[in-house]
Amino acid sequence: MANVAAYPRQRISNDPIARPRSVWGMAAQRFLRNRTATVGLVFLVLILLITIVPGLFARYGRDEAMFQDAWQGPSSRYWFGTDALGRDVYTRILYGVQTSLIVGLTTQALLLIIGVGLGGVAGMSGGKVDFAIMRLVDIMASFPQLLFTILLMATLGIGLRNIIIALVVPGWVSLCQITRAQILSLRETAFVEAAHMIGARPGHILRQHLIPNLIAPIIVNVSFTLPGIIMAEAGLSFLGAGIAKPRPSLGQMVAEGGQNISYYWHLALFPALVLALMILAFAYVADGLRDALDPSQTN
Repeated sequence: MANVAAYPRQRISNDPIARPRSVWGMAAQRFLRNRTATVGLVFLVLILLITIVPGLFARYGRDEAMFQDAWQGPSSRYWFGTDALGRDVYTRILYGVQTSLIVGLTTQALLLIIGVGLGGVAGMSGGKVDFAIMRLVDIMASFPQLLFTILLMATLGIGLRNIIIALVVPGWVSLCQITRAQILSLRETAFVEAAHMIGARPGHILRQHLIPNLIAPIIVNVSFTLPGIIMAEAGLSFLGAGIAKPRPSLGQMVAEGGQNISYYWHLALFPALVLALMILAFAYVADGLRDALDPSQTN
């Protein structure tokens, strides 16, 4: 009889490297290999953590005026100097970044609800419903978005809520078009046709098969759209048609500082620099997400 010891029992390896990686796991690895995208993500996470509770990082109150220290340059006491009322510029920048993120994230969340919702209904329903939604899309797309937003702000008035409304009304169109186009292409795939053949309901197909395959292009679209929303808020506030005082906005601070930039350069420089770094970080992250979620990438 053969010696059993000569045939050692094979053990299944528990090495995590041997386990098959998920699509999202591979995408995360590709993203983390992109150094600029990783640095941008770390910067944005840090900014988000700081602006959730800016009072913990602020050195003074948001509107605390110290008239005796007006027009001070950067120093150990006032890192970014003070403005005409003696308010700490560093503190106001923290709250200005908070304003930018509130507008950007709230607007983007509403755009996702409206754009993905209408695009999903149009792509799944077809027929008259699809025709009606796409004609509405055509009408909204015919208006210049920036001019339409300025017109809405002139009608509604300045303020945080109004600027979100003015950015949402014309902004959902591109996301609706992307969602509908993706659903129309996915409807022709074999796994969706198989789900139809076994009697699956449209709602089940949408939740289980279509939405998971829509996540990647939607994430990429959001990563490119969000910095544009932040820039739009800053631009409107710079023109005096955005955020109302006393709530600080980076665009508003740049506009106020620009009036005396020859003498008090710090008032415009630091808000503009922070805004530029935020947009640059978003651009790096967006490029990294686009490359990481590219279906042609295999490793």
